[in-house]
Parts: sequence; C-alpha cells; structure tokens
Amino acid sequence: MAREQYTTVTEGTHIERPESQLVHRIGIYGWRKRCLYLFVLLLLIILVVNLALTIWILKVMWFSPIGMGHLHVTQDGLRLEGESEFLFPLYVKEIRSRVDSSLLLQSTQNVTVNARNSEGEVTGRVKVGAQMVEVQSQHFQIRSEDGKPLFTAEERGVMVDTGRLRVTGPEGAIFEHSVETPLVRADPFEDLRLESPTRSLSMDAPRGVHIKAHTGKMEALSQMDIILQSSDGVLVLDAETVGLPELEQGTPGPSGSSKGFYEICVCPDGKLYLSAADEATTCEEHSHICL
Repeated sequence: MAREQYTTVTEGTHIERPESQLVHRIGIYGWRKRCLYLFVLLLLIILVVNLALTIWILKVMWFSPIGMGHLHVTQDGLRLEGESEFLFPLYVKEIRSRVDSSLLLQSTQNVTVNARNSEGEVTGRVKVGAQMVEVQSQHFQIRSEDGKPLFTAEERGVMVDTGRLRVTGPEGAIFEHSVETPLVRADPFEDLRLESPTRSLSMDAPRGVHIKAHTGKMEALSQMDIILQSSDGVLVLDAETVGLPELEQGTPGPSGSSKGFYEICVCPDGKLYLSAADEATTCEEHSHICL
C-alpha cells in the first residue's frame, strides 16, 4: 500500500518535504499458503507410492535386461522356460523345444493346429481330441528318419511303402472291398487263413495264383462249392499222394480181380466217384451213382 502525507506551513518557512513511501508485501499468506503446502505434500506421497508400485511390479514380473520372468529375448527369438498358458491365439513362425526336453501341447478340450493360405483359408488341420485324432488335408504322408515315405493317404488311395505290412490283431485284417497285393504271408509257425464268413472268396491273377505251404498242410473249406478253374491250361495236382476220402465207392466187379485198386470216375456234372479197378474200365458199370 502507498501512503502520502500532506503538511501545511506558513509562507517563508522552509521545511523539507518527505518523499513518498510505497510498501509492497510479496508471497502467499494465510489459507492459500496452507493449501499449497498440502498439495505439494500430496504430490510427494503419490510420487512415492508410484515409485514403490513400479518397483513391486518389476520384482513380481521378474523384469530383467534379457526379458521378463521365464520369457527371455534372444537373437533367434523368444525363449520361454517352464509351463505357460495362452488365453488368446498365438501366431508364430516356429515352435521348438530345448535339446534336452520334449515339447508338450496340452488342453482340457482339444489341441488344434491350422495351416492357412494368404487369403486366410484353412488348407490343413490337425485336431487332437479326447476320442479321436483328425487330420484334414489333401495329402497326408508319414516319412522315416532318412526321409523315405512310409505311409501316404490321399483321395486316389492309400499307399504303404514299407517292406512289410504287419497286422498283429487276433482277428486279422478285414477288407470290405478287393485287395491287390503280390504276396500274402503269415508269420513263421503261424497259420494263414483267408476267410469270407458270408460271401465268396475269389483269388484272381492274370499269370496264375501260387499257394504254397512249406510245412504242414493246406485246407480249403466251403459251405457250398469249391471251384478250381483254368481257362487256358490244365489243373495239375502234383503230389506223392492225392487222397479223396469222402468219394462214394462202387462195388467190386464179378471177376473180383481188383486186388484193392480203384479208379476215379467222373460224372457228366463233374461229380467224382471210385470204382473197383479191372483190366478195363468199370466206370460205366457204376454210372448209376451219377443219377
């Protein structure tokens, strides 16, 4: 505030006139000053709390110069130690485990791996569920360690490239349609059975069908007929003994000179029967069996 003083004097009297005095008060006083100090104190408290929370978050999340927690940043990408859960889709170029451990993908529902083209369409899918493993692709192939294809499946068919396809089930293998193979063989000391419970069993080959039993015997059982047919050749039974034990046997001739020898006779319908052997054929004498 400025204060001026006025003095009245008589003429002829000399009195020094004092200079004007101006008083200025600088600063904040009163309740404004207390509010300012309170605000500065509040800012200081917030700053300390933020600094403490930042240090706590860095400690809990395990932040370090090489990464965060079990997630480390390397020159080849990201390295993750321990078990991890992903709540949203994961987009990566390659997932690889450590050299001394295996890679485990686990889910409570199923594990699905999709391959997409540039337009986002699914071109291949592998789905591992609780009841079934499903593979959706145009071409499915399993290769050996050296890159040789072992199993191939596509729309045209299924191909097994191994040297031997082995079926170890007790019931064998069931084929609903035809099977084309150069060789069907059982394990050593095991029986080989080709069976059709309700239909017929047919074996066809343009250059012959070879059935061989190195040890033991070979049996052909049928509910109805067994037909051995050769269109351009003959049917050869090459063995030391050919036995037909269930053939009907004719009665010996009057001469009685058969001496235990018989001949095999054939009916017009292909039926076989035995007739006592003689100097001439005796098949006509017992042809009544064909009726």
